[in-house]
Amino acid sequence: MVQNQYLCTLMKWPKHDLAQFIIQLCEAKAVKHIVISPGSRNAPLTIGFTNHSFFKCYSIVDERSAAFFALGIAQQTLEPVAVVCTSGSALLNYYPAVAEAFYSGLPLVVISADRPPHLINVGDGQTIIQPHAFGKHILFEANLKPTKKRFPFSVQYVQKKAQTLISKALDTAQQKMGPVHINVPFDEPLYETVNQPIAIKSATKKELFDPAVQISNSTLKTWQNAKRKLVLVGVNSPNSLESSIVEHLAYDPSVIVLTETTSNLHHPNFFPSIDQLIAPLKKDEFKQLQPDILVTFGGLIVSKKVKVFLREYKPNQHWHIDHYRANDTYFCLNTHFKCTPNTFFKSLFKSSKSTNSTYFETWSTIKQLRLKRHANYLKSMAISDFKAFELISKAIPKNYSVQSGNSSTIRYLQLFEFDCSIHLYCNRGTSGIDGSTSTAVGASVVSQFPTLLITGDLSFFYDINGLWNNYIPNNFKVIVINNNGGGIFRILPGNDNSELFETYFETKHQRSAKTLAQDFGFTYSSADSIATLNDALFAFFDDNSTPKLLEIFTPYSENDKILLSYFDQLV
Repeated sequence: MVQNQYLCTLMKWPKHDLAQFIIQLCEAKAVKHIVISPGSRNAPLTIGFTNHSFFKCYSIVDERSAAFFALGIAQQTLEPVAVVCTSGSALLNYYPAVAEAFYSGLPLVVISADRPPHLINVGDGQTIIQPHAFGKHILFEANLKPTKKRFPFSVQYVQKKAQTLISKALDTAQQKMGPVHINVPFDEPLYETVNQPIAIKSATKKELFDPAVQISNSTLKTWQNAKRKLVLVGVNSPNSLESSIVEHLAYDPSVIVLTETTSNLHHPNFFPSIDQLIAPLKKDEFKQLQPDILVTFGGLIVSKKVKVFLREYKPNQHWHIDHYRANDTYFCLNTHFKCTPNTFFKSLFKSSKSTNSTYFETWSTIKQLRLKRHANYLKSMAISDFKAFELISKAIPKNYSVQSGNSSTIRYLQLFEFDCSIHLYCNRGTSGIDGSTSTAVGASVVSQFPTLLITGDLSFFYDINGLWNNYIPNNFKVIVINNNGGGIFRILPGNDNSELFETYFETKHQRSAKTLAQDFGFTYSSADSIATLNDALFAFFDDNSTPKLLEIFTPYSENDKILLSYFDQLV
């Protein structure tokens, strides 16, 4: 049995055996964080988890918010986090976060209570078809069956089968880093308890195995001969790439490393702000930048410009490094190395030497020119989205965890550099605006650093239930860029400034976050000029005694012009 006999007798256990198995196996597999939404059908699970001292349980009413809250914990811990709901449409509210977990590679464990099979599709309340609810957006599905005797199987056989499925689901979430679904039918009564659970076979957590990788002689030769090697890093956990590898890449004259803010990878010789570098390039310059070898690792890329560039000016070789996933984003993938970047580069560098090349030198010179033009453009800029992000980027203290909203927020953040002690995250799996606040709050409860959420107004109002919980730390802060609508649609092709555009695309509004902030117990402040913003930012970061929200008002009709003009001025 997983727990010792003494501990088991002290606990209150649900009478339902399936709930007992889930609880025992979650402990055995170290699934510690359990996010529960209220309901009756999931009572056996709620009773079991909340009465067990091993688990850290959270109560989040809104299931959509609850799933993103759990995703934020998984993002920070890189460990499976469970979400538990009642039957019916509650389960479907998890779908946005499940899709995000699937494409971001985060271990989310969905545990849904269900009606027993004989009550499905007969007109009983709060029932839907729950098996296969997430289609192809999960890595494994355990649809459990009631364990009462079913001819020709014994109860013991059915129980053993259930334990096997639960165990496989939890192992899959951890080893393959993605979402899984455990669907559990419970018949009434739901609230009965026992003093001791049914013993299960001992189980342990299975650690992720990083296999050794063999770099072939032909691969080594290709790398050695290439004079233009481009390493492009997507979403990446902080401090995950060993310093010796960072240094090797930084000082190879034939290598340039393009990073994004979500790459959490820093070196003076690397190239952040990808759009700043490549947006002004002419055709002949694109050809000079075109790599012989493209090496990618990490999650999805924000920059559309680099995708367009690499799809048109394809490398001769594209190598992707990841245990399981290899997206052919640039339509030229040659090799998928199924290991960690550390394992790959250690093996590669063991037998290779730096290649004589002017690739880094050429683009380093261009980078310095871009930075000068960037600084000059900002000097005379009035209050705007762009100016707000500049001042925010300078004001964030060291050792902060920054959560970004999607759409224009993350794209503006890409244009600024951050101290290496600042870790930046964003839900880039599906790039939706629907869970940014909830994810940030979930991340904040387990982060060792203070957490700052930077978000747009529509994203903030859309996910306002992310603040409806009792777990927000006093050092949690929110900055809302309020430009009265979806400002990114003014930048995209199709903006015609008509009433139809403002209503159905931009979604123009006159709302403020002030009363919402106050309702949720946040200290509120606002700014609408450079002077008031500088003052507000100083006070905003100066005190951590209560959660804070700073709302920055920018001119919606000017932001797009300022940003588009910026790229013209970089040449």
